[in-house]
Amino acid sequence: MARITAGVTTSHVPAIGAALDLGKQDSDYWAPVFAGYEWSKTWIANERPDVVILVYNDHASAFSLEVIPTFAIGCADDFAIADEGFGPRPVPKVMGHADLACHLAQSLILDEFDMTVINEMKVDHGLTVPLSLLFGQPSEWPVKVVPIVVNVIQYPPPTGERCFKLGQALRRAIESFDEDLNVQIWGTGGMSHQLQGPRAGLINQEFDNAFLDNMTENPDDLRKIPHLEYVREAGSEGIELVMWLIMRGALGDAVTMLHRFYHVPASNTAVGHLVLRAAAE
Repeated sequence: MARITAGVTTSHVPAIGAALDLGKQDSDYWAPVFAGYEWSKTWIANERPDVVILVYNDHASAFSLEVIPTFAIGCADDFAIADEGFGPRPVPKVMGHADLACHLAQSLILDEFDMTVINEMKVDHGLTVPLSLLFGQPSEWPVKVVPIVVNVIQYPPPTGERCFKLGQALRRAIESFDEDLNVQIWGTGGMSHQLQGPRAGLINQEFDNAFLDNMTENPDDLRKIPHLEYVREAGSEGIELVMWLIMRGALGDAVTMLHRFYHVPASNTAVGHLVLRAAAE
């Protein structure tokens, strides 16, 4: 039986990928950001997951405003790297796990989640930056990935409650897959930031740290946060945090925090990162 062994959250700031690709990770500005992931890189090398279910949002690379699925799942054998305007990032293509992805799609749809099944998709920094942060710059990724894409671009995005319940359904789906797999779930995006308008550059450290606290202590409080509170407190792009709740819902009631990191700023964003283990039953 497949099993969820851990959950990871991390921001997926595009400038982090650029810093890595241009060899700037040891610069005075970027070194404190990457230092926060050194523990996690050692940890995941020992964990050796078979599959990462990586929850992220597309940034107009695979989808345009003509077609906007609320939830989509990548079921391909592999995923090419998207050109986001400056050429594709110089990272390996992402290898999928089509058998698991198709099983998840079937289970989630029968569990009344209307997943859009994607059989060909290019992936952008929302997916590749988290991989780079935990695995560095290898010649090939040491893990297979099942992408789950969430609409947090065009109103209305899904609620935190709906995302949490999707995580719970994911757990049921994974545990019904008849193969011995070490599976991690990553929720990416955030934390507080706003990219446009008179509040551009907004960062709310108090909100961010309370959110990090409640990921372990009071996840039920996070499920209730309405859209307008994300916009007011965390900026227009702070809504990306609902994707963390998919990971949290998949881990079950009680978790142990293995690692926590928070840093301001990285570009115009607050960076948050957690590694969580589901408590032993």
